[in-house]
Amino acid sequence: MEKIDKLDRQILNIISKNARIPFKDVAEECGVSRAAIHQRVQRMIEMNVIVGSGYHINPKILGYNTCTYIGVKLERGSMYKEVVPEFEKIPEIVECHFTTGPYTMLIKLYARDNEHLMELLNTQIQEIPGVTATETLISLRQSVKREIPICDIFSE
Repeated sequence: MEKIDKLDRQILNIISKNARIPFKDVAEECGVSRAAIHQRVQRMIEMNVIVGSGYHINPKILGYNTCTYIGVKLERGSMYKEVVPEFEKIPEIVECHFTTGPYTMLIKLYARDNEHLMELLNTQIQEIPGVTATETLISLRQSVKREIPICDIFSE
C-alpha cells in the first residue's frame, strides 16, 4: 500500500468535515495548488482510502422517526450468506454486520413509528428462514456521529 503522508492527512481532515468544500479552498488551507489537491484526492480514491461520496439524508424529515438496532440470532452462523440478500430486500435496513458476541448479526433500520417497526419485525425480519431470535434496541438520540480520526497510523 502506498503511504499516506502529512498533506494527505491534512486533506482528509478537511474534506471529512465538509465533503462539499471546493478544492480551491482546500488548496488554500493546505498551501498547495488546486491541481495537487485534485491529484491527491483521486489517488486516495484509487487506494480506497476515500470510499463513497454523496449526501447524508435526515431520515426524520422523510418520516422515519424510529432508529433501531436489532441483534439477530441465526440457526447457524454460516446462514449469513443466505440471510443478507433477504435483508437487502427490506429498504428500511440501512446497515448489516456479521458480529461476534451474543448475536450472529446486527442490523440498523429506520421505521416510521413503533407500529411500522413491529410490522417489519413480525412480517419480514423474523420470517426469514434461519432467523431464530431478535432483540430490538431503539435509539432515543444519536449523540455522536463522525468519521474515524485521521492520525499518524499511515505516516511515512
